[in-house]
Amino acid sequence: MSIEANAIELKNALNKYPNFPKEGILFEDFLPIFTKPELFQKLIDCFKMHLQEKFGDKKIDFVVGLESRGFLFGPTLALALDAGFVPIRKIGKLPGECVKATYEKEYGVDEFEMQKNAIPKNANVVIVDDIIATGGSAEAAGNLIQQVGANILEFDFVMELDFLHGRDKLQAPTFTLLKDQTEALKN
Repeated sequence: MSIEANAIELKNALNKYPNFPKEGILFEDFLPIFTKPELFQKLIDCFKMHLQEKFGDKKIDFVVGLESRGFLFGPTLALALDAGFVPIRKIGKLPGECVKATYEKEYGVDEFEMQKNAIPKNANVVIVDDIIATGGSAEAAGNLIQQVGANILEFDFVMELDFLHGRDKLQAPTFTLLKDQTEALKN
């Protein structure tokens, strides 16, 4: 099956919650995908097919997942690609020497960190997360990868809030599997 055909099936599996977490937002929850092994496999297969089509024989050394929903499918995708998995965590969660990057959230700032020696210089990296909205957390993840001297091949997301233009902040090309809303709910 093609990426597009699988994406339609995956999109249909999402639960939709109008006005969550606040008025005017349509929250599309991708967690139901993980309750059905055949859908979870299709999610992984779609990303793998896309990356193989885009990068061909170029080796992807690491899949980097952002806390916390990037942890749900990042390790499985890494296994499918015969790549390592590296987590990017919120501050204070990782032992050893870490690199840090700050990013803005809706109501303040937060910090991500990654173990400094987790990814060698010049390694090829794909960064994954569930959704891109404003792009702040993904941009911070990209900053961490740049700090250790690795190459960001692409940012990959399950969904995107197009109307927030988050991809414009990112340091490498962006792929979104499931197209999300193009604007907030109309009241």
